[in-house]
Amino acid sequence: MESYSTEEQQVEAIKQFWKENGTSIILGAVIGLGGLWGWRYYNDQRIEAQETASIQYEQTVESLSQNEQGFTSALTYLEQNKDNNYAMLLAFQLAQEAVSRDDLNEAAKQLSFVVNSTDVPAIAALANIRLARVHIQQAAYEQAMSALDAVGQESFNAQVQELRGDIHASQGNLDKARAAYSAALEDNAGNNLLKMKLDNLIAKASA
Repeated sequence: MESYSTEEQQVEAIKQFWKENGTSIILGAVIGLGGLWGWRYYNDQRIEAQETASIQYEQTVESLSQNEQGFTSALTYLEQNKDNNYAMLLAFQLAQEAVSRDDLNEAAKQLSFVVNSTDVPAIAALANIRLARVHIQQAAYEQAMSALDAVGQESFNAQVQELRGDIHASQGNLDKARAAYSAALEDNAGNNLLKMKLDNLIAKASA
């Protein structure tokens, strides 16, 4: 399985999944609606619904970080549109905004929503990675480890091992931290920050 060194690459991989599989997913829905009439009706309804959802989503995101009302409106939109295709994207952005506000409980809530709502393994994996980071900031190390255990995607191995190293280092388990960082470097040898973490750990252990 291909390995990705950054979350940006992983997000692009998720987009590629939908690009490659979207046609077959739509085709299944069309068959269910029945023939040419079903296709025309479904296509018109789908386009109209997508346009409406897109406009609402863009307006919600635009106001999200502007003020408290924008953040509250985004939470309301998500609560009312949990089955919307944009819901998980908005949940990711709400989590990011919540972290910037130092509201880690809200960030964890939004990322947990993504984990529990998606059936796409790569999206769940990305949400669990970010959820683990939030739990680490909360010093909730057991919960962070549980989130990492749930990732289950080899392409995220470098991030998982690095975060395991962060947890072990925070708990003073230097040998386990060093082993985790070393494992992460095997999958992401170009990560200079990770190399720095490992070097600092080795220096601390020998001091």
